Amino acid sequence: MQSELAASIVLYKTPEHLWHSAVKSFLGSYPDGHVFLIDNSPSRNTSRIVISDNRIEYVSNRNNIGFGAAHNVAIRMSQQRGYPFHLVLNPDVYFEKEVIPSLLRMMGSNADVGLAMPKVLYPDGRIQHLCKLLPSPQHLLIRRFLPFHRRLLPKKSQEYELKFSGYSRIMDVPCLSGCFMMLRNDCLKKIGLFDEDIFLYTEDIDLSRRIHKHFRTVYFPEVSIYHHHERGSYKRLMPFLFHVSSAIKYFNKWGWFHDPERKAINQKTLYQLSKLL
Repeated sequence: MQSELAASIVLYKTPEHLWHSAVKSFLGSYPDGHVFLIDNSPSRNTSRIVISDNRIEYVSNRNNIGFGAAHNVAIRMSQQRGYPFHLVLNPDVYFEKEVIPSLLRMMGSNADVGLAMPKVLYPDGRIQHLCKLLPSPQHLLIRRFLPFHRRLLPKKSQEYELKFSGYSRIMDVPCLSGCFMMLRNDCLKKIGLFDEDIFLYTEDIDLSRRIHKHFRTVYFPEVSIYHHHERGSYKRLMPFLFHVSSAIKYFNKWGWFHDPERKAINQKTLYQLSKLL
């Protein structure tokens, strides 16, 4: 019987204990799955877990081609091999057995769902507010350069991160995090894969937006995952520069201050959520 799901994890000098945990979580939750480890590190670095398990496939790019481009390598193989669904998974994520079966059941019963994300928690159990409206340049600038923006502009923060929803119910959200993206391959065949012009950061916003235009993009809090979420661009110069470059490319593509589609999607999202409360 053909497995329903493949997953991809992109590595770049990633500590083994992190991605081992992600692989173990995925295969523990879905033993029939297949994992593509796409390594952007400059040198090949396999380990026993790769060699000993034929459900794990290691691909070394020997070059950092970017987050989205590396996942695209795996998604193309996933599509060629006939997997109906593909999971984009961060190496710093782990979760319990019920997560994958629950998401597959939900997506199997709802053919209009192109993307789903579960509830995401910090390891200490605090919720990560990763459901968002489509960002404007002001959103990203305020969040990046005003560290106290949640206290200074509480209403803006609440609205952008949809905190008022309570994060306790299933809801359609135009922007979901790239740390865990359950994707329908037929949807990707229609709208395309990650934009490879975006090297790192905002590629998940771009993909979520394109999917949301044609399919449902669903937050599914009936199951939870844990995500370390180190926010590297807030701590180190190179990730910060990648973040700035990617944001520029994203807004060049969709529009900076004039983006009627963004306005319409965000207004519709807020209206629909208000009816659920």
